[in-house]
Amino acid sequence: MKYIQFLAIIAILGAITACGGDYRQRATGQPSEVIVVMDSSRIEGPIGAAITDTYGEYVRTMPRPQPRYDVKFRDFKTEGELERIQRSRNLIFAATLDEESNIGMYLRSLLSEDIQQRVRDGSLTGIALKDRWYRDQWILIYTGTDEDQIAEKIRNNSRPHMNSLANLELDRWTEEVYRRGEQPLLADSLWNEHGFKVRVQHDYVRGIDTTDFVSLRRYLPDNDRWMWVHWIDDVENIDFITDDWIHAKRDSLLEIYIRGSRPDAFTRTDKRRPHETKLVTINNRTTYESRGMWVMNDYSMGGPFINYVKYDETQKRLYFLEFGQFSPRYSQRRFLYQFEAIARTFATDSTYFERIAAQDTLNLTTSR
Repeated sequence: MKYIQFLAIIAILGAITACGGDYRQRATGQPSEVIVVMDSSRIEGPIGAAITDTYGEYVRTMPRPQPRYDVKFRDFKTEGELERIQRSRNLIFAATLDEESNIGMYLRSLLSEDIQQRVRDGSLTGIALKDRWYRDQWILIYTGTDEDQIAEKIRNNSRPHMNSLANLELDRWTEEVYRRGEQPLLADSLWNEHGFKVRVQHDYVRGIDTTDFVSLRRYLPDNDRWMWVHWIDDVENIDFITDDWIHAKRDSLLEIYIRGSRPDAFTRTDKRRPHETKLVTINNRTTYESRGMWVMNDYSMGGPFINYVKYDETQKRLYFLEFGQFSPRYSQRRFLYQFEAIARTFATDSTYFERIAAQDTLNLTTSR
């Protein structure tokens, strides 16, 4: 009875935030870590397997495939264990509604009678909570009346929850990427000179800079990272874009600009390894996202890349934005997330050509 009373108190306190702002402590945990709270006797069952397959799906477009998220299962027997779990930044609670376990009792204390009835009716399986006990916290409850039914819903209907988690993780990565500073003057020069910008991390340096190609590099001997932007003007439509066209265009650019130390050394897509292209939405703009691995033409070295192709209708300009890395000693997943975070800061100037034309007119008038 005392334990159930404790659960009810925790549920009530979780709804309270400081008046005028949230001053609670921030949730803790490792990047890309998801803590799954389940009864230990059911982890090997259908629900545990569905969560592992969905959230722990392996990303194979990198040299050493890694799971999308590190899924870690936890059970609790004491109030102290529950309190420690509640500090986690990414949490999934999973149990059947009538389960006679600590987690089952806990979920019943969290959910109102109305919510429980909707669960029993089958109209509700995944219940999202946000910042329940701490700030910056993503929480999801998977429940229902039957384990197989819950597992099926997890496998087939988790995309919105996966997207919300991915967006929150990218917000965290954005904060981490620019925690030590950035280079607004470099970003402004890209804006003024070329009509686009990206928030530049504190230690990237400008490399190649031409009329249609700019590269930035963050070089360390055992962790070399770079990004580049290429643009094509006077593009009236993008009906011609395909996966094959993107990779062919990328390879032609890589051969010209992303080269090795020897005169005959250059990079290209490693077509021996998995690569994929899909449509995504970034900042309300439809974007082609390609992932895979680059390789030197003699196969002496290689690494992961992420490429984005996006179209600015106002500028009539097609952009390529690519990130690459060479870090054989390190896991690449965290850096790929950092690249995604940086890509979300890419912006274009809809008035660029008007601005350039006005400046040219002014220069012509002044020179007379």
